[in-house]
Amino acid sequence: MAVISSGQNSEHSASTIKQSPLVRTLGAAVAALPAYHNTYADAPPEFTEVGLRYSHYSEDNLSTDNFIAGARGRYDIDVTQLWIEAPIGSSWSIAVDVQNDSMSGASPWFVGTQVDGQPGVIMSGASIYDNRVEVGATTRYFWADGNAGFNVTHSKEDDYEAFALAFDVAWNSSDNSRTWSASASTSNDRVEPVNGNIPVFIDREDIDTASVYFGVSQILSSTAIVRIGLGYTYSEGYLSDPYKLFDARPDEHSRTALSGGYRKFFPEAQGALQIDYRYYSDDWGTDSHTAEVAWHQNFERFAITPYLRYYSQREADFFSVIADLDEEFYADDFRLSSYGAFTVGLRSSIQIGEWQVEGQLERYESDNDWGLYDGEAAPALVNFWRATIGISWRFD
Repeated sequence: MAVISSGQNSEHSASTIKQSPLVRTLGAAVAALPAYHNTYADAPPEFTEVGLRYSHYSEDNLSTDNFIAGARGRYDIDVTQLWIEAPIGSSWSIAVDVQNDSMSGASPWFVGTQVDGQPGVIMSGASIYDNRVEVGATTRYFWADGNAGFNVTHSKEDDYEAFALAFDVAWNSSDNSRTWSASASTSNDRVEPVNGNIPVFIDREDIDTASVYFGVSQILSSTAIVRIGLGYTYSEGYLSDPYKLFDARPDEHSRTALSGGYRKFFPEAQGALQIDYRYYSDDWGTDSHTAEVAWHQNFERFAITPYLRYYSQREADFFSVIADLDEEFYADDFRLSSYGAFTVGLRSSIQIGEWQVEGQLERYESDNDWGLYDGEAAPALVNFWRATIGISWRFD
């Protein structure tokens, strides 16, 4: 089972922003916001940083009202991440990241009809276990007005293997008030499903993916900054889910995402407002909107960030609550349905000498009635908790 990584690597490089002339134009609180760390790294990190982070993800059991057979208990995922980042000479840095994911639980196999005529979920058994190990290495070169990085990542689990390459670059305008950034990546994945308590019908398939991104951030004042970016991703190969009985998707998938963000630092409160928005559209008929608002409150050695995120998407063209097998493409996967979701969370960190301790707790809930688009309610929508704790050490 492929597992999505935690996506928090960008938070590792806070030390790299200290010497940037662009950052010095802003207040320290604005510069420290995680979403803009990578943009302003114009000098190698001053310190070597070693960190360890653990996250636990736990999905709620499937409701008895929507359950037909199998196991109601859904996924639990434990993620352990170790990283090290260090300067090399006056113009380079290197970072290595190792992540281990351990997953267990049950997942929806297909949607059928209950005795009352309502749709219900047939789950897999509870004996799904998988382990994924991902190793990534990044080298980065810095010059007076920008930086460029190259990343290699390999991921391996029982039934999925991926190898990815990525390149990114950022450069500042002559007056250091504007930063452009661009990136490109490619990934080659191999799917080899494992026959377990549910049957699979393929032996081995491949997926190729390429992505590009371009963005620009602009200082509006000594306490405010805005950013906008546009990304495009194209995949081809086996894009169906081999662990779902009724799932036949196109072998090509194009996705476009437009994102924007705004940060405003309030000196009197020693805090900063964060507002982000992302619009996504693909050629499978799915559109989505993501909006997030957060408040970053800074104290002398402590910071706390409450946040609220809203997400809504339109169902894919070939989605049906009960898959229509007469169509060329079909799926009853709840992740392709129309729904809305809210995430409420809290992040915090504390600095103790050369050590930093961080924590995060969030709750995610989804419902068809919360979405902006029409569509039948998928009975397998997920709710979950996620908790994270980490510690890092910086030294000369």
